[in-house]
Amino acid sequence: MENEKIGIPKLRFPGYTDAWEERKLGEVGKTKSGIGFPDAQQGGKQGTPFYKVSDMNNPGNEVVMMSANNYASDSQLRENKWNPINPQNSGVVFAKVGAAIFLDRKRIVDTSFLIDNNMMSYLFDSSWNRYFGKTLFEKLRLSRFAQVGALPSFNGSDVEDIKVMIPEESEQKVIGDMFEKLDDTIALHQRKLDDLKKRKSGLLQKMFPRDGEDVPELRFPGYTDAWEQRKLSDFSKTTYGGGTPKTAVTEYWDGNIPWIQSSNLTVDDVQKVNLDKFITDDAIKNSAAKLIPANSIAIVTRVGVGKLTLMKQEFATSQDFLSLSELHVDEQFGLYSIYKLLQKELNNVQGTSIKGMTKADLLTKDIMIPVEKDEQIKIGSFFKQLDHLITLHQRQLDHLKLRKKALLQQMFV
Repeated sequence: MENEKIGIPKLRFPGYTDAWEERKLGEVGKTKSGIGFPDAQQGGKQGTPFYKVSDMNNPGNEVVMMSANNYASDSQLRENKWNPINPQNSGVVFAKVGAAIFLDRKRIVDTSFLIDNNMMSYLFDSSWNRYFGKTLFEKLRLSRFAQVGALPSFNGSDVEDIKVMIPEESEQKVIGDMFEKLDDTIALHQRKLDDLKKRKSGLLQKMFPRDGEDVPELRFPGYTDAWEQRKLSDFSKTTYGGGTPKTAVTEYWDGNIPWIQSSNLTVDDVQKVNLDKFITDDAIKNSAAKLIPANSIAIVTRVGVGKLTLMKQEFATSQDFLSLSELHVDEQFGLYSIYKLLQKELNNVQGTSIKGMTKADLLTKDIMIPVEKDEQIKIGSFFKQLDHLITLHQRQLDHLKLRKKALLQQMFV
């Protein structure tokens, strides 16, 4: 704390001892706001990039803005009297209006550009290292300076009045170089993770039959028989509902029986469940909760439709679940075939909010399954391994982000 008061970060590269200098952002750069972009003029593919907030999500734009979904031609610039922003020493762009402010995303801009009126840019003067500047802006969390209201926002003077601590240019460079390499690594892992998720989505479409068909497009060698149509109710011998023991009775909640609710499951990760509540036998006896056998598939049927998992031990659930026990199909195949079914249901009503489906309705849904149990096992095992790989990449990505967060706290004042 004492070091921070006198302008010295906790962690520094060797050879640097001078205190950082306090400056207002308006003294070492300037803000530029965006302009309106009429719908009728959008869609251009050549010219000056016209960035929108959504462009920050484009592949390749994780660090530096490299592409836009819309470009303004020279004739558009003349007709509309639009003046592109020309950074002399680079700069950053970010959202300035609405919920996107709180995502705190910053991107470097190096070349001439336009931005719409939901965005703002800050252009560095010659005293900045571009990547140090971008990283400092990430540390700032501009959302803290937003004017609160029905539509949160900030203007250029809000940003230019912010006081920051800045070191000499050579120290900026070594800090900027380090964070540039770290961000490149994070972006690489993010792309790998996104590619794996896309691969999984594509394989789910190809390794299960399409509507009206009885064989999938892609199969393991040696399997040629048509799949059979079953009801979800055919997947198991027994089904269970759930319930919530009285929360006021603390003795019910200090047992060793896992009790899960929708929030314990993760969207798109059927292998993951976070166990944080455990109940007693008395809780089971005195509530609608049921003791459900191990190796059962727990499916959310109310808020959180689309979530499901395979429970390897005995457990209980809230009333928002339907659980399938004593399975007649391979447990992993059953898990992924139900996941695909639920994704289809969600896609069929895209744009609306599914509050839930009845257990009876869910059990009557049609699902195609391979006749041979070995084919079921191979499909289930394949997707389980793919999800394991996705989880590993997610952990690596989370670790890198935590490392960056820690370094931001220690290397900036």
